[in-house]
Amino acid sequence: MVSDERPPPEGPATFREVFAQGEYRAIFLANTLTWIGDYVAKAAVTLLVYKETESVALSAAAFAVSYLPWLIGGPLLATIAERHRYRQIMVVCDLIRMALMLLIAIPGIPVPLILALLFATTLANPPSQAARSALMPLILPGDRLVVGLSINASVGQAAQVVGYLLGAAVATVNTTAALLMNAAAFALSAVLVRFGTRNRAPAIASEQRRHLLRETAEGFQLVFRTPVLRAIAILVFGAVLCSIVPEGLAAAWANEGTDSGMNAGMAQALIMASSPVGFILGGLLMGRAVAPSRRIALLRPLAVIAPLMLVPSLLDPPPAVVALLAAACGFAVAGILPVANGLFVQALPHGYRARAFGVMATGVQVIQGAAVLATGLLAEHYPIPIVVGLWSAAGVVLMTFVARRWPDAQTVEATVEAARASSVGSATPSEKPDQGNVDRPRHAVT
Repeated sequence: MVSDERPPPEGPATFREVFAQGEYRAIFLANTLTWIGDYVAKAAVTLLVYKETESVALSAAAFAVSYLPWLIGGPLLATIAERHRYRQIMVVCDLIRMALMLLIAIPGIPVPLILALLFATTLANPPSQAARSALMPLILPGDRLVVGLSINASVGQAAQVVGYLLGAAVATVNTTAALLMNAAAFALSAVLVRFGTRNRAPAIASEQRRHLLRETAEGFQLVFRTPVLRAIAILVFGAVLCSIVPEGLAAAWANEGTDSGMNAGMAQALIMASSPVGFILGGLLMGRAVAPSRRIALLRPLAVIAPLMLVPSLLDPPPAVVALLAAACGFAVAGILPVANGLFVQALPHGYRARAFGVMATGVQVIQGAAVLATGLLAEHYPIPIVVGLWSAAGVVLMTFVARRWPDAQTVEATVEAARASSVGSATPSEKPDQGNVDRPRHAVT
C-alpha cells in the first residue's frame, strides 16, 4: 500500500513536495470544491428546519441526515470502489450528485422530496470517498502521505467554514441557490478528476471477485481483527464522538443563548466555524512543524485533551467562549485524525484500502450522526450547556481508557512492515505506490 521510502529523520515532508504531484493537485482542488458546496447546503437546510419548527431535535436531525447512507450501506458501497477504476468511480459519482442537485433545484419541489433527494445524493459519497482514499497512497509515498492527509483535512475544515458562512447567508435569500452552487461544484470536480488523474486498474481484478457481501465482510474482519487497525479505529471514533456536538447544536445553542447580546445568526456561524478553524491551525502545525515520530507520541495525550476542552461548557459560557472551547477541541483533534489516518493506511495491505475506508468512514459518520441526535434529544429536556459538558466529561473517561490500551511502537511497526511487504508483492505496476522523484512527468492510461 505504501512505498518503502521513509520520511527523513530530521523532519516531515514539505508542502512543496506534496503539491509537486499533479494528481494530488487535481484531487485537492476537486475535494475543496465539493466540500464547500456540501457545507453550503448543509448549513442552509439546518437553519431552515430550525426556523420552521423551533425544535432542537429536528434541527439536529436535519444536520445528521447526510450521515444515514453510511449507516444503511456505506461499507457495501465503498467495496464497489475496489472492483472498478478509482478515477471512473469518482467521476461517475460526481456526475450523479450533480444531476440530483439540479433536480432538487427545480422550483416548487416539496420540502420532503428535497430531503429525500438530498439523502439519495449522499448515497454516492461512500464509493467516491473510498476511491479517493485508496488512491492517495498510490500518489504520495512515505511521509508525504501523512502531510497530504493533513493538508486535505485542514483545507476540508476551511471549506467547512466558508460553506457554513455562505450557507447561513444564502439560506436567508434562496435555498435553491445553495443547491445550484453544490451542483456546479460536482461538475467541476468531475472534470478535474477525469483529466487530472491516471486511469489505474481496479484493485480487485474481475477474476478475483467474489460475492460483494463477502468482500465487504472481509473489510470488517481486517479492521477489527487486526489489533493495530482496531486500536486506530476506536481512537478515531472516540475523537469525533465529542468534537461534532457543538456544530450539530449550534443553531439551537445560539438561538437559546439570549443573554449574550450577540445576534443569533452571528453566534451560530461563530460556533459552527470555530472547530474547523481550530482544526486548520492544528493540522497545519502538526503536519509541517512536528516530526513524524513526535506526532505519533502525541496521539494519546491529545485523545484525552480533545473532549476535555469542551467540559467547561458546564459553566454556560457566552457564544464567544463556546467558540474558543470548540476551537481548542478542533486543534487537538487535528493532531489525531491525519496521523491516525496515515498509520491506518500504512497498516493496510493492497486490495483492502477502499473496503477498510468504508468501514472507518461508516463508523465516523454513524457516530457523528448518533452523537448529534442523542445530544439533540437530551437538549429537549436539559439545558444545552449541561448536555455538552457532561457528554464531553464522559468522553474524557472513554479516551483515557483508549489511550491506556494503545499498542506499543514495536507492534505498530510490525503491522506496517507486514502490510508493506504484502502490498509490494501483490500490486501490479500501475497500482504500486509511486517511487522516487515526484516531479517526473506522468502519462494517463486511457
